[in-house]
Amino acid sequence: MTTDLTPLQVPSLKDACVTRLEHLILSGEFKVGEKLPSERKLAETLGISRPVVHEALVDLSAKGLVTIKPRKGVIVNDFRTTGSCTLLNTLLDYHEGDLDAPFMESLIAMRLLIETEIARLAAQHRTPADLEKLEAILAEGSHADPDDTPAMAALAFRFHLQVALASGNLMYPLILNSFKGVYTNIAGKFFAKNHGTPTAEKLLTLRQQLTKAITAGDSPAAADFMAATIKHGAQYL
Repeated sequence: MTTDLTPLQVPSLKDACVTRLEHLILSGEFKVGEKLPSERKLAETLGISRPVVHEALVDLSAKGLVTIKPRKGVIVNDFRTTGSCTLLNTLLDYHEGDLDAPFMESLIAMRLLIETEIARLAAQHRTPADLEKLEAILAEGSHADPDDTPAMAALAFRFHLQVALASGNLMYPLILNSFKGVYTNIAGKFFAKNHGTPTAEKLLTLRQQLTKAITAGDSPAAADFMAATIKHGAQYL
């Protein structure tokens, strides 16, 4: 029997408050357009201080879940129209790591639109340093333990981020970084399900082909291989 002595992760009071309020909003217990209880009332109910509640509400506002109206209170938003990219990680937590079908389909469609353009630009603007980093990630992946799904997921994200960096567009890496939690979650599920199989090997082969197209400056091929990479991962999830 093995003993798990990994460090305990204890959330701060603010993070715990954010999580509790997020779940109340996403579950519909606090409905869209509804005014939340006052900071004083929330503090009393949750057994924490008002400053902690205030910090949590500011966090929720940044994610688009609520709107803070001075002297009027805090109103629950429809996150579909006001939510930011950071809300995706919240939705993953709420659904215990699984996005429902409409969100997953939307995420794949978004990736196909953005990342094929990223790959196309990478083939045009990549530098020798970019290519060296892509090759290093591929080499690391070929020697990685396929049973170590967190490491494989991290490598997958690093590869896609490096392609974005090679595109020369300053916004694309920021967009990908905003989805890092979602990327690694989905990639982790893929490798947990398919590690050591031809399906996982095929994904690594597609990355190699994508890198060759970028190296050759072949924009159409790079876009095609990026699309094939994304579709392959989605197909076998």
